[in-house]
Amino acid sequence: MADRRLQVFHTVAKHLSFTKAAEQLFMTQPAVTFQIKQLEEHFNARLFERSHGKITLTPAGRMVMDYAERILGMSDEMEQRVGELTGAMGGPLLLGASLTIAQYILPRMLGEFKAQHPQVHAHMTVGNSEMIESRVADHALDLGLIESPSHLPALRTEACCEDELVLICAPSHRFARLGGVEPRQLVGEPYVNRELGSGTREYTDQYLRQCSVALDDLNIVMELGSIEAIKGVVETGLGVAIVSRATVGKERKLGTLVAVPLEPRLMRTFSFVHPKEKFRSKLLTAFVEFAAARMKKLANEG
Repeated sequence: MADRRLQVFHTVAKHLSFTKAAEQLFMTQPAVTFQIKQLEEHFNARLFERSHGKITLTPAGRMVMDYAERILGMSDEMEQRVGELTGAMGGPLLLGASLTIAQYILPRMLGEFKAQHPQVHAHMTVGNSEMIESRVADHALDLGLIESPSHLPALRTEACCEDELVLICAPSHRFARLGGVEPRQLVGEPYVNRELGSGTREYTDQYLRQCSVALDDLNIVMELGSIEAIKGVVETGLGVAIVSRATVGKERKLGTLVAVPLEPRLMRTFSFVHPKEKFRSKLLTAFVEFAAARMKKLANEG
C-alpha cells in the first residue's frame, strides 16, 4: 500500500544504483528514473547527487530515506497484521538459504509446508552464508537459513539443529578403511576446499586451526563453490574434502563415496537469521517452527 515512488526511491537509495534497483524491482531503468524524478518534483528537492557515473544521497535524500525505512516497515506490518485477523495463512515468503541447506534440506521441507498452506508463495534465494545474511540485513529477504552464526549486529540468530561435517573420499582411498581421521593426517593430502564466504569453509578452517593444523600446510588442489562439483572431483580420487554428512546420503548408498568421521568430531549448528527490528508475521513464525522441527528430524536421520 505504500507509495510506489517511495518504494522505488528506497530501493535505489539502498543500492545507490538505478540499474540494480531496476533489476530488483523488475522495472526498466527509465521507469525507475521517472519515479525518482516524480518524487523529487513532489518534494521540490534533489534527492540524489549524480557524478561520474555514481550517485549519492543529498541531505534531503538522507532524510527521505530515514522516513522511507519507517513508512515501508509500518506498511508491511499493517498488511500482515490485517491479514492475520482474517485467519488466512498466505502471501509471499522470501527465504534465503546457504548451499547445503538449499540443495539438500529445504526443497522437501518447502513442499510439505506448501501442502499445509496452499496460499503461501515461497521464493528462495541461494548463496553462501555471507551473501544470505547480507540480503536479510538489507530486508531483501524475510528469513535466512545459514551454516554459521551471523556476524551482523542488525540480525538475530536462532539455533535450529546440529549438523556433522565429515571427510569424504573415494572408496579406493586409504582413508576409506579408517574409522576416523585426525586433522593432522590431512597435512600434505590433496584437498578440495569450499570458496571463501562459505559457512562450511569457515567452520572447517576454524576447526583445523583449533587442532593446530596451519591452513598453509593444506595441499589445496581446488576451491569450488558447488557441493556437487566437490563430490564429483572427490569421486575421481583427485583429493579429499570436508562436507556435511547430509549432502552425501545418496553417494554413500551407491558406494561412490565414503564418509569418514573426523576425530574429534566436527559439529556445527544450522541457524535462522532475521532482522532484529522487523516485525515477524504469523506466517514467518509458523514457518520457523515448522522448519526447526523438520530440520532436526532430517539431521537425526542423516
